Amino acid sequence: MSILEKIRPQFWDTDPRVGPAKSLFNYRRIWRFAMTLLTVVALVPLMVMALIDYNVTRHSLEQENLLRTARTTSNTRRTVAYFLEERTRALDFLADQQGIKNLRDSENLAGVLASLKDSFGGFVDLGIIDSRGRQVAYIGPYDLLGRDYSDQVWFENTMTQGSYISNVFLGFRGEPHLIVARKVRDERSGKYYILRATLDTEQFNSILTSLDLPGGGDAFMVDARGIIQTPSKSHGSLLGQVDLSIPAYSEKTSVHQIKASDGKEFTVGYAFVRGTPFIVMVAKRTSELMKPLQTIRMELLWILISSVVIILLVIVGVATYMVNKIYIADQTRARTLHRMEHTNRMASIGRLAAGVAHEINNPLAIINEKAGLISDLFTYREEYAHDERLLSNIKSILASVARCGRITKRLLSFARHIDMDLASIRFKDLAEEVVDFLRKEAEYRSISITMDIPEDLPEFVSDRGKLQQIFLNLVNNAFQAMSDGGQLAISARQERGGDLIFAVTDDGCGIPESDQKRIFDPFFSTKKKAGGTGLGLSITFGLVQELGGSMAVDSEVGLGTTFTITMPLHAPEKAKAK
Repeated sequence: MSILEKIRPQFWDTDPRVGPAKSLFNYRRIWRFAMTLLTVVALVPLMVMALIDYNVTRHSLEQENLLRTARTTSNTRRTVAYFLEERTRALDFLADQQGIKNLRDSENLAGVLASLKDSFGGFVDLGIIDSRGRQVAYIGPYDLLGRDYSDQVWFENTMTQGSYISNVFLGFRGEPHLIVARKVRDERSGKYYILRATLDTEQFNSILTSLDLPGGGDAFMVDARGIIQTPSKSHGSLLGQVDLSIPAYSEKTSVHQIKASDGKEFTVGYAFVRGTPFIVMVAKRTSELMKPLQTIRMELLWILISSVVIILLVIVGVATYMVNKIYIADQTRARTLHRMEHTNRMASIGRLAAGVAHEINNPLAIINEKAGLISDLFTYREEYAHDERLLSNIKSILASVARCGRITKRLLSFARHIDMDLASIRFKDLAEEVVDFLRKEAEYRSISITMDIPEDLPEFVSDRGKLQQIFLNLVNNAFQAMSDGGQLAISARQERGGDLIFAVTDDGCGIPESDQKRIFDPFFSTKKKAGGTGLGLSITFGLVQELGGSMAVDSEVGLGTTFTITMPLHAPEKAKAK
């Protein structure tokens, strides 16, 4: 037997086309309806809540990533602005304290540069350019004294604006650098000069490269044209064009989700550094930032799957249990109703049999009396005393009358035991009475009947009429299952506990294993094509339970069937009360 057959509920193999109120007895449909209803009621809210929870978590994670990116970008902008402002104010201090005359002194200018390097760091050189654009004083690693800057953009902007911070460019020296320039008026001559300092790009770059950014983040700066000012990990080379779009100028930090030229999506923070050409950009790969969502999604999915499996198992168990209980209750109700119908029918038959027996007994008594008188007359008259043929016919009449008397006695006995009547019963006598009812059919079909009943088998208290019905049904079923020439065995024994075991065994066609657990159900029959109603064994099973016993079947297709009945020595109280 497979596992599926073991766990299959009792109602699963029922036929909804059999029995009254067919639509009410379609247990599979009831089970499917209960399963569907419970599944929808239980799982739809769970799915909706899981979807809502996932969307809320995703939205929260997206907002957290945007907030973190905006905070990092703003903090970086403040750091860059402070770096540049600190060095710009250092130039203002030098101009106010030293004056142009002192700063044009080479030794003094060298000392100032050394002091700036020690105090602030990041300074590469210092120079003074006159109003015509010629550098009149210079201290630094390059030979730039006397260099003409009149055609440089930074020179023009400084002269017109008063101060200037350049973007990163190559210039005359051919290396990336940026300058901080201040327009200074010489109080003695009244002329204007430009105090210019070149800043170290490495220290400037370290402000951004030192950031620890999650999600493969990249922090760098660009100018308004999108030219990269500091090294970038993945968005272009230094002084090259960035592959991300540049938004319009804004005083506030902004964060956008955009796609790069290679199609990858990035979460990018923008912050314009006021008074400079620089835009701080912090770019993080969106897929990397959303990786925690994948973990949350998998955890949520596992929780959802586990919950669904548990809920489905509970639903299947509850629905199966409830429908099985309905099935058992319906079967019990149907068995009770049909047993009552059968009892009423048997009572009617019993009353009819009693009436017929009484009506037959009267003429039988007259026939028996007259035949006995004739026999006596023929015996005492010498002309008939030696007529063997005539005397033999009279004896045949008397024997037939005696046989009819025995038949009517059995009918009367059967009729008297229709109602519950507990009495002490000797099973061997009861078995012989049952067999006598069907002996003629057995002789006609050449069926041999053997009985293995010990003489010392104790008597037991039960209802004789119901026991007759039980064994009459079992023997009749055995006859229907056997072909002509079959063998029927009736046996009895006593268990150690005191209960009596009765067995009716035939060598008929047998019952398939799949049908054995259903043969006691009302309306189930293996002989529907032969006119079976499916009530015989159901009623028999109910009668055995009513008498406090139990009934089991053991059968194998092609070998035969054995019905075993276990009965107590004394009828239970519930049987006495009926």
